[in-house]
Amino acid sequence: MVIDELLRELAPQVLGALVRRYGHFDTAEDAVQEALLAAAQQWPEDGVPASPRGWLITVASRRLTDLLRREQARQRREDRVARWAPQGDPVGDADDTLVLLFLCCHPSLSPASQIALTLRAVGGLTTAEIARAFLVPEATMTRRITRAKASVKDSGARFTLPADREERLGAVLQVVYLIFNEGYASTTGPHLQRVELAAEGIRLARMLYRMLPGDAEVAGLLALLLLTDARRPARTGPLGELVPMAEQDRSRWIPELIREGVDLITATLPRGPVGPYQLQAAIAAVHDESPSADETDWPQIVALYEVLLQLTDNPMVALNHVVAVAMARGPAEGLRLLGKIEHDDHLAKDHRLFAVRAHLLEMSGDRPAARAAYEEAARRTTSLPQQRYLNSRASNL
Repeated sequence: MVIDELLRELAPQVLGALVRRYGHFDTAEDAVQEALLAAAQQWPEDGVPASPRGWLITVASRRLTDLLRREQARQRREDRVARWAPQGDPVGDADDTLVLLFLCCHPSLSPASQIALTLRAVGGLTTAEIARAFLVPEATMTRRITRAKASVKDSGARFTLPADREERLGAVLQVVYLIFNEGYASTTGPHLQRVELAAEGIRLARMLYRMLPGDAEVAGLLALLLLTDARRPARTGPLGELVPMAEQDRSRWIPELIREGVDLITATLPRGPVGPYQLQAAIAAVHDESPSADETDWPQIVALYEVLLQLTDNPMVALNHVVAVAMARGPAEGLRLLGKIEHDDHLAKDHRLFAVRAHLLEMSGDRPAARAAYEEAARRTTSLPQQRYLNSRASNL
């Protein structure tokens, strides 16, 4: 198990080293996979080498040369290999994972392709695992990843940190957040959570934080994921059913993650400037530190959401703000605010809009309207646990 974890950690570093030196994203990835397989077979018997990263890079480099020679005529390929100008020693100590992550989040790619390529190249997931996570056929995911690699290659991107890395960091953070969120609250399928995807999102966030410890938004993202994941054990019941936060057994929340997340965001917020991930982490910290749902400091959460709304036009933030206002000032005020945002194009078809409306109508005592809204929300979601939860709320009314 220790060797498996070590190989998982080293895989993106080795791939980054090969791509930096030789290019050939596809072929380099195949070579790295073969090196990882060789290590998984040899290291348990022979022991882990003194420099496991160097061992993998050496083996993968040899395999890459073999693969390239096989792809084209031997002499033609060898002539080209002889002209390669290495950009540094691939067996050195440089960790190219961050460069690889930025490359996977190239602006020429759609968000879906960025996520898929990141999970494949940086996360080390197989194409089959990624396809299962997003409930698409493996062949479909293979084509998506292949097109993504071709698009990056056609863009002429070099294997270096991009000049626009400050701008592209936003895309990197979003991809990591989306990977986590798809694992924490799956948008489709029979299960509410995909623990392995959420864990991968946290692993990538930790990696980013180690590499960019001075970036407040990187720290904010890691804190947000930790504070959110801390509630995971209490989010489902014995049969996998959804348990809303107000009804969760808070003794099942993970205290170590809460402490780590709170300490991180407490140290980060005063540094400024404050960004969206820091504010969301601060909101999550208020929830996690509340002894019970009734003791939640809703006015503070409302204030944090109002600052967040000044930084982003995300409709889901506006919807969460509505819920916070309703909890702090009553359902009538929440419904009034909901009327102002319910025609947003991004919200109009989303089941969460109808679920919030149903909740506020139930709070206000309008049971028939609440039941109809719950039923409409259930029809619109593609998550089976959420469908069951929403239908049960409707039935209870």
